[in-house]
Amino acid sequence: MGFFNDLGKKTSETTNKIAREAKLKMKVTENKGKIKDLYEEIGRKVYENHVREENIDIKDLINDDCSKIDMLSKEIEDSRKEILILNNKKMCKKCFAEIEKDAMFCSKCGEKQTEEKTVLEKAEEKLEKSDISPENEKEAEIVKEELEQKNNEQ
Repeated sequence: MGFFNDLGKKTSETTNKIAREAKLKMKVTENKGKIKDLYEEIGRKVYENHVREENIDIKDLINDDCSKIDMLSKEIEDSRKEILILNNKKMCKKCFAEIEKDAMFCSKCGEKQTEEKTVLEKAEEKLEKSDISPENEKEAEIVKEELEQKNNEQ
């Protein structure tokens, strides 16, 4: 029975991962479409200003649209990073190619990859370096175990 339970659990995890990745990719595509529409809107505003020969500061006209593009671009970048994490991949620091998470060198450009500590690893390191009072040692040990567990899950 344990085999089938493990198999069912692994299948469920894989299905959830695939569904999450599909949702993220759809979000990226949707945001790219919104950015394209904003680019067109900016172009329309600039051209209309040119045709009317008005002395309106163009920066004021397009500032909101540019801010929206910045926000959508950040969402796209965050989604791409999450997709990489889901697939146990990372991005080369030099050429931005998608490479294996544990790769020492980029397979595309050959750049040596430096290990970046995760937020959990940084928190664990900070906890180890902290002076913990005797009455809080038990709580600190529990937090440390939870951090290690979460770090292993990634």
